[in-house]
Amino acid sequence: MKTGSEKAEPHSEDLLGEEEEVEAGEHHRRFGHVEVHHGVKTEGLPSSQEEKTASDTAETSQILPVAHTKMGNNEELRESVQLLLTTKIAVYLMTFLIVTVAWAAHIRLFQVIVRIDDCLALLNLACMMLITFLPYTFSLMAAFPENVLGILLFCGCVMVMGVIQAGIVLYAFGRPFLLNEQIQISENRTFYKHHILKVIMRVPIMCFFASVFSFIFFQLSYALLAVVIFLPYVSQSLKWCRSKAIGPVQESPDSVLFYTYLPDEPLSKDRVEAFSDGVYAIVATLLILDICEDNVPDPTVVREQFGGSLTAALRVYGPEYLAYFGSFATVGLLWFAHHSLFLHVTQTTRLMGLLNTFSLAFVGGLPLAYQLTHEFPPDSRNELEAIQISCVIIFFAGIFQLTIWVVALRSERETLHPYVRYGGREHVFMLAKLSLYPCVALGTFFLTCVLSRFSAAIFHLMEITVPVAFLVLRLLVRVGVALLRLLFCPDGPDP
Repeated sequence: MKTGSEKAEPHSEDLLGEEEEVEAGEHHRRFGHVEVHHGVKTEGLPSSQEEKTASDTAETSQILPVAHTKMGNNEELRESVQLLLTTKIAVYLMTFLIVTVAWAAHIRLFQVIVRIDDCLALLNLACMMLITFLPYTFSLMAAFPENVLGILLFCGCVMVMGVIQAGIVLYAFGRPFLLNEQIQISENRTFYKHHILKVIMRVPIMCFFASVFSFIFFQLSYALLAVVIFLPYVSQSLKWCRSKAIGPVQESPDSVLFYTYLPDEPLSKDRVEAFSDGVYAIVATLLILDICEDNVPDPTVVREQFGGSLTAALRVYGPEYLAYFGSFATVGLLWFAHHSLFLHVTQTTRLMGLLNTFSLAFVGGLPLAYQLTHEFPPDSRNELEAIQISCVIIFFAGIFQLTIWVVALRSERETLHPYVRYGGREHVFMLAKLSLYPCVALGTFFLTCVLSRFSAAIFHLMEITVPVAFLVLRLLVRVGVALLRLLFCPDGPDP
C-alpha cells in the first residue's frame, strides 16, 4: 500500500482508495472506506472536517467577548481601551494562538494515525468537545483576568486534551494497523511512540505549571501560557545554544520524520488553506449576525416614533449598514489575497503556518473593528480612535500575509510557483496585491491623525476604493512598471 510518506501529510481517503486488490491470506477485508482488521472495524478519518470546523469555531468565537464590549458614548475610548479592550485583546490573541497550537498538534497526530475505530472516534469527539468549550473559559479569563478560575478552567481543558491525545497514541500504537505504513514497518516503533508522547505532553505540562502559579502570581501564569505559543522555537533555540556550548548531540535519524520543530518543516498546504477558509467564513458570519441582532427595529418603536414608517426607522442605522458592507468587503478581499497567495504556494512550512496564524488572529478581530466604527457619535474623539484601531487591525492582518510571501521567497524553489519567484512574470503583481491593504491601512491611519475631522469619511472612502483598486490593480502595476523602466532603463528591452 502506498502511504504517502513522501509527503508530509497523507490523506486518509487516498490511503484507503489506493489498494484495489486484497492478497490471499491477508488478515483484513476492505468494504469501501470501512475495513476489518483482525476482527476490529476501522475507518478512514472522516472527522477531519469536523475537527477543522470545531477548531475554527472555537478560535473565531473567542472574539465575541471583545467585540461585544459595551462602552458608553460619553466614555473616553482611550480609557476604555486601557481598562477593557487591551486586556481582552491580549488574552484573545494569546488563547487564539494556543488553540491553533492545539489544533496543529491534533492534526499532526492524525498524520501518524491514519485509521480510527469506535474507541478512537469517541476519544476524538471528547477532544472536539473540549476545544469548543475553550471560548467560554476565555470569556471568563477576559472578564476576570485577576481571578484564577478562568485560568484554571482553560488550563484544565488543555491538560485533559493532552491526556486524551496521549491515550489515543497509546491505544493506536497497541494496534499497529491503525498507524500509517511507514511506522507499521519500522523496527523502531517504540521510539516513535515515546517521541510523540513527549511532544504531545509539553503543552499540558506548561499549562499545569501555569495553573499552579496562578495561585501565587497570576501574571506569571499568563507569561507561561504565552511561552506555549513559541515553545517549538524556544526549544530549537535552546538546542542550538547547547550544541554551541557542548557540541552537537547525535540524534536518531528517525527523529526528523515526525514531530520536528524546525521552521522549514513541511506542513500540509491543504489543511492550512482549509483551516484559513474556515476562519474567514466564520468571521463573515459573525458580521452578519451582529447586524441581524442589533439593527432590526422594534415594531412598537417603529409605530410610536416613526409613524409606522419602516424606511424612516431603518434610516437611523445608516452608519451600521455602511460599516457592515465595508467590513464584509475587507474580510472578502483579505481572503481573496490569501487565496491568491496560496494558489502560488507549492509547499508550506511551519514558519509560514505561524505567520498565517498571526494573520488569522487579526482577521478574527475584524468584528471588533465593525463594532467600533459605528459605535460612537460622528466627529467625536471616540470615533477617531475607533477608526484608528480598525486601521491597525487591518494593517496587521495584511502585513502578516505579505510576510508569508517574503518568507516563502527564501526557499522559493521549494515553496513557490515559478511565476511568483524573483523575476517571474507575476512577481511584481503578487507583491502589489499583498501590499495593498497594509499600505492603504497605514496611509488611512496617518491621514486620520492629520485630518481628524474627516476621519470617518476617509475610512469609508478607503473601504470603498480598495475593491476598485483590486479590479484595476493589474493595469496599475503594468503602467507603474512601464514608467519605472522608462525612467531608469530607457534603453532596456521591452518586457
